[in-house]
Amino acid sequence: MTTASTTTTAPDAATGSALLTLMKLRTFIALFAVIIFFSIFAPNFLSTANLILMSKHVALNAFLAMGMTFVIITGGIDLSVGSIVGLCGMVSGSLILHGIDLQVGYTLYFNIVEVALITLAVGVVIGAVNGLLITKLNVAPFIATLGTLYVARGFALLSSGGQTFPNLAGKEELGNTGFSFLGSGTIFGLPFSVWLLVVVALAAAYIARYTPIGRHIFAVGGNERAARMSGIKVDRVKMFVYMFSGFCAAIVGLIISSELMASHPATGNSFELNAIAAAVLGGTSMSGGRGTIGGTIIGAFVIGILSDGLVMMGVSSFWQMVIKGIVIIVAVVVDQAQRRLQQQVTLMQLAKKG
Repeated sequence: MTTASTTTTAPDAATGSALLTLMKLRTFIALFAVIIFFSIFAPNFLSTANLILMSKHVALNAFLAMGMTFVIITGGIDLSVGSIVGLCGMVSGSLILHGIDLQVGYTLYFNIVEVALITLAVGVVIGAVNGLLITKLNVAPFIATLGTLYVARGFALLSSGGQTFPNLAGKEELGNTGFSFLGSGTIFGLPFSVWLLVVVALAAAYIARYTPIGRHIFAVGGNERAARMSGIKVDRVKMFVYMFSGFCAAIVGLIISSELMASHPATGNSFELNAIAAAVLGGTSMSGGRGTIGGTIIGAFVIGILSDGLVMMGVSSFWQMVIKGIVIIVAVVVDQAQRRLQQQVTLMQLAKKG
């Protein structure tokens, strides 16, 4: 009887392992599929100009998705990133156009590096507010970041009365020119934003893989109570991930304002959906405890290529929303199926050894 049981279990375990491997490679399969599909049905999809344009769009999604990945790994969610994009864009525009009125007859203007640093600091501070609401006031991440979404968007609108800050070229006499390079500059033929993405992605991957804070992020997402009992500063970990998410959102706000040479308070509307979709599609588990920066980057490529390809095919923006929603649902369903299958395969392997 024991021999018969082992014989029937072995093929099941092998089949389960093969299916599990396919599930783990789902992001690569999806990327390959969308590239092939749009190469056939979208005109000029593989042209150099379009590839460069898509790389810029992918970079924007990838920045937000990297921050979202760390948050989701800890078992949280950040719905405020789109509004942070809009607010940070308005901050940079206001600093360039109006500076800071010191109320003593003088106005303080900043060079572009200082404008960028102040804007990034604003993003980090908003992320810290999210972290404090969640860790100190015990507000659920969904509710905390939903509230911050409205607050940040409201401040973005209030900063200009709902109007756009145009013509962000700056003035030579004020020393604040050169803002356009962030969004439109190129290095060796590639957009500056893509190079910046490479730097931030490598830093994020290093943090996740080789630093104590990276290991703690996964530990908190895997089992928060066990992480606390083992001495991990859970609150500090959560503060870090939300601050990093705010930092990434601020980068996107800077890049978009720089590319358009204008800041609009509605910028970033619904960007959080693309970020969540890219992270989940890249293998980040909504249950927490699992995810990779590399997988998220590939997920951002899938979402970016899907969006641009649908536009090139003339698909309605309404249908694009439907398709993105379906992608998110399918990604979560597959992730849950992968978790169940992983447990089954592990049990079958243990039974086989027994």
